[in-house]
Formats: sequence, C-alpha cells, structure tokens
Amino acid sequence: MLLIIAASTFVCSALVVMCLYSLAFRPKGVVAHRLDQLANETGGTQSAVNLTSEPDPLVTLAERVVEPLNRLVPPSAAEAAKLRKQLMQAGFRSNNAPLTYRAMQLGAMFGLPLLTGLFYMVTARPLNTAMLPVLLTFILGFFIPRFLLKRTIKKRMLRIQWGLADALDLLVVCVEAGLGLNAALVRISAELKNVHPDISQEFGLVNLEIRVGRSREEAFRNLAERTGVDDLRSLVAMLIQADRFGTSMTRAIRVYSNALRMKRRQRAEQAAQRAAVKLLLPLAAFLFPTLFIAILGPAALNLMDALK
Repeated sequence: MLLIIAASTFVCSALVVMCLYSLAFRPKGVVAHRLDQLANETGGTQSAVNLTSEPDPLVTLAERVVEPLNRLVPPSAAEAAKLRKQLMQAGFRSNNAPLTYRAMQLGAMFGLPLLTGLFYMVTARPLNTAMLPVLLTFILGFFIPRFLLKRTIKKRMLRIQWGLADALDLLVVCVEAGLGLNAALVRISAELKNVHPDISQEFGLVNLEIRVGRSREEAFRNLAERTGVDDLRSLVAMLIQADRFGTSMTRAIRVYSNALRMKRRQRAEQAAQRAAVKLLLPLAAFLFPTLFIAILGPAALNLMDALK
C-alpha cells in the first residue's frame, strides 16, 4: 500500500511539474519567431519593437492557465463586464486584470485541494477521509478570491468617501480663486497625491479623458462608474446639471461641500455610537469574568475554608 501511495505521489508531482514547465517555457509560435527575425534584419523600428516586445511573464502564464478554462466554460458578456467593473472599482484598470483574477481563482480552486491531498499523503492518513476536506478547500478556493475582491472594493470606496470632503473643499477654493473646472481638477490631483491617492488618480483620469476629446459629461459619468461611491455619483449629477443649465458652478460646489461635510460628521458620530455597542461583546466575554474572579475570588476562598 505504501509503495502504491509513493508511486502515485511521484507520478502526480512529475505531471504537475511538467505542466507548469510547459506553460511557463512554451516556445514561441512561427509568427512570433518570424516577426523577431524581421525585426533583427531591418534594425527594428520603434513600432516593430513594440509589436514584438515580450509581455510580462506573469501575464503570459495567467493567459496560458486561463485559456483552457475559457474554452471549456467561456464567460458571458454580462459576467465579463461585471468582473471588469468590479476590478475597476477595486483599482485594477489593466486590460489583463480579468485574466489575472481568473488565473488566481483557478489556482486557488485546484491548489488548495492539491495541498490538502499532499498533506494527507505525507502524514500517512487514510485517503478516504480526505474527500470532505478536499471538497471544502475547493469551495473555499472558489469563494476566497471573490471575498478578497469585495473587501478591496469596500476599502477603496471607504477611502474615497472619507477623502471626498477634503477634495471638495479644495475644489471650492480653486474655483473661487478663478480657476476653471479642468484646471481645478488638475490642481486637486496634484495636491491630494500623497494624502488621498485614490481621489487624486480618479480626478487625474477625468482630466485626461477631457484632454483626449471626451465630453465633460461623459468623463464625469465614467468617474461615477469607476468608483461606485454614492456621494461621488451625486456630485457628478450635480456638476452635470450645473454645466448643462449654465448655473453657477462655484455656488453649487459650495452648497454640496457643506452638505457633504455635515454628512461626514454624522457618519463619524454614527461610527462612534456603533463602537459602544460593538464593545459590549468583548467586555462581556473577557473583562467581566476577570473582574468577577478578582472580586469574588477571595470571598469564595474564604467561604471554602469556613465550610471545611
């Protein structure tokens, strides 16, 4: 029995190593090899170098890992759009972010059960008892990347939400000083780079979209779509209405800034009130028993001595 287990472990390990080696060091195709030859022969202009340059090895490995999965279970257009939107809200705007995410999910789904099976083999435990842990680790490997992605989105939205009030105060100052809205966004992106980097990046992207030719309304709507923050979505709607109807942009921003500052203060008070409720369980579980032991312990010892 031990010989069979050792042989199966060796065969599985060898197959896994061979698959990883073939995925990571697969030779180039004929077309890529011919393009490299043409680039070397002609001296390689900048455009040819860009076309034949090697991509990131991690991205290439992720593409090769995910390609069989996409062939077997191709994602629908709605699922792909939803995943890309979630990754953008988490701060991952690269074109290869969905492939990397699916590769991580696939690695977690099959890596955790493999590690569980290897643990049972190394510790010489019965393999029939490993079915339930392997199934549980497979399910965990499917849900852990989603949980981490949602947690990252929530943290980034919270950072944007808490830093939006400071950005609006600076926007009011810039607009009242005579700067245009685009110049004010550039100034805010430069000033808040170290304090609130998420808002700085988002406002910088808005300015870049306006500079490449998109309308201000479309750039603002893309901002609300990328972040997913309700306060920022309300700000975008207010700015679009003020720009469309020709009302005073300074007055509208000042009013919204005052309202947002009040809302921020109310959220801080709400969080402070919640903290008192959240402290009840740790106090009841850890502090009160210790106090009872310290206070009633000597009396209990004296009572036990008296009863003896």
